[in-house]
Amino acid sequence: MPRAKLALITGASRGLGLAIAEALSERGFHLILAARSRKPLDRLAARLPNSIAVACDIRDPQAVAQLAAQVKKRKRLDVLINNAGIAGPAQPIASLDYATWREVIDTNLHGTFLVTQSMLPFLVKGSVIVNNLSIAARIAFPGMAAYNTSKRGLLAFTETLREELRPRSIRVVALLPGAADTGIWKQFWPDAPRHRMMSPQSIAQAVAVAVSQPASVNFDELVINPAAGAL
Repeated sequence: MPRAKLALITGASRGLGLAIAEALSERGFHLILAARSRKPLDRLAARLPNSIAVACDIRDPQAVAQLAAQVKKRKRLDVLINNAGIAGPAQPIASLDYATWREVIDTNLHGTFLVTQSMLPFLVKGSVIVNNLSIAARIAFPGMAAYNTSKRGLLAFTETLREELRPRSIRVVALLPGAADTGIWKQFWPDAPRHRMMSPQSIAQAVAVAVSQPASVNFDELVINPAAGAL
């Protein structure tokens, strides 16, 4: 009987991270679920078989080291989903305070770096890393300078990581979802027609398909947009 694959998902307590956790669980993956809030993680792990919850602030190197220790116990990691991220309040650059800028950059960019670097020893040939970039990696939203910058930086990080890991046959996927019905749109577009957006579940199913492909198949980028005319 083939060994069950192990996936680590950050930002797994809600939104797209939660939907990805559910989609991978349906495909028989064992899961390590990470997020800052422990209670929703515990509830999720309780209903998804072969799952554990690990509270982790990815901005904190010590917390990330503790997360890595949980992976080390399992000796290998097949899928890393770097999903954790924040948007921050909408503010023009002229009035954007440094604390807000720093929090968004530390979470989205520095946190993804810390988690990725800590997991590299456990990734093996055929493993997959998926970095959730959002369309903000390519399209700038006014008033969201910190978010736009963090996601554009993550695109460069993802492309560099892909080239560095290519000799190890580890695949690196840039996930660029369009408008999805998640809480982050409260900052970007408060009056958006959310009923016409993609569901997190539809994006999660695409991610699950991508990471379940054989090692000979790779998606450098996974661009997912609403159907033409939906928005």
